[in-house]
Amino acid sequence: MLPSPLLTHLGFFSIMKNAHVSLFLLLFLLAACDLGPTIPPSEKEDEKEEPVDAGSFVRGADLSYVNEMVDCGAVYQDLNGQTNDPYAIFEEAGADIVRVRLWHDATWTAYSDFEDVKQTIQAAQDKGMQVLLDFHYSDNWADPGKQDVPAAWLGVVDNLPALGDSLYNYTYQVLQHLDQAGLLPEMVQVGNEINIEILQDPNQSYGQINWNRNAALIQRGLAAVRKAEQDFGQEIAVMLHIAQPENALWWFEQATQNGITDYDWIGLSYYPIWSTYSLTNLSTAVATLKDTYKKRVMVVETAYPYTLEDTDSANNILGSDALVPGYPATQEGQYLFLKALEEALLEGGAEGLIYWEPAWVSTSCSTQWAQGSHWDNATLFDHSKQATTGMQYFSGE
Repeated sequence: MLPSPLLTHLGFFSIMKNAHVSLFLLLFLLAACDLGPTIPPSEKEDEKEEPVDAGSFVRGADLSYVNEMVDCGAVYQDLNGQTNDPYAIFEEAGADIVRVRLWHDATWTAYSDFEDVKQTIQAAQDKGMQVLLDFHYSDNWADPGKQDVPAAWLGVVDNLPALGDSLYNYTYQVLQHLDQAGLLPEMVQVGNEINIEILQDPNQSYGQINWNRNAALIQRGLAAVRKAEQDFGQEIAVMLHIAQPENALWWFEQATQNGITDYDWIGLSYYPIWSTYSLTNLSTAVATLKDTYKKRVMVVETAYPYTLEDTDSANNILGSDALVPGYPATQEGQYLFLKALEEALLEGGAEGLIYWEPAWVSTSCSTQWAQGSHWDNATLFDHSKQATTGMQYFSGE
């Protein structure tokens, strides 16, 4: 159980125990049918889609913490116990895609800013892996219970045209700078776990979603990516990301009713502990989303404990209550959970799964709340930083 200051995310933080989550302030906390060198755009609605199979299913990792962990002294070992660059470990294990978060101006950390993201994209693409860039549109964790406007935009938070311009220009300029560096991502998330209204004034109470405002802002973000795609001559698949499939069902219905349709992928966070959907009926929700909105579906955040041991002062977010019957908190249990989750996703027609954050190991560095990692028992590295059996998941075998 996290102490109260730690009730926040990973996609991030909010232990909303009745199905809204991500990892810390309110915790947490791809694939085409024929995936080529880049992620293709969504299928046209009038085209008959081929069934998804395990061979075309995209498997990836959110490595937003890796650069910081390396700077904090983490030394990673592969499945054979050999020390290696963490990006190489994931690529050699079979990972197809790397997800990375971007905060607007997180003055409290030196990471997840533009330079750090460039480093991650460079490292991933150098290894032949694709990239999903996750715009948080905040200076801190954005999640189902917290979508704070960046401090730089607080002065226009109640001026919808000006706020929309800030969102558009920022999104476009980030992609423009990445293009100039030869680092355009193959996919972009417009927001992170945007279950609630985006770009909120933290000094106000918002209540129910104001869809006139929310849709206008989201559409400005989508338009910026489409303009970048046009100007820079590279397809950029666009994703909207909601935490937990039960929330995606109502959210995308309301979004569609309010004119939000120009996106390619539905991204989901799926943590069984916070979801009303189990592995046995998850495929039903996935199929409903895919068939209703004619979009491609991917889980972009999930994780599972390989142990219940806690080796540092940073409380583990996923404890015994996160376990699914039949899948113990062991390395084998972690691997089998991922295989079972993929099977459920394939049955529903989803096309990918990304693990959150498999390399956030314990080090001497500290989070905003404690020293170490709140995720070290759910990474794909054991406490000696050797890859767990769960790392074998990426091979598709």
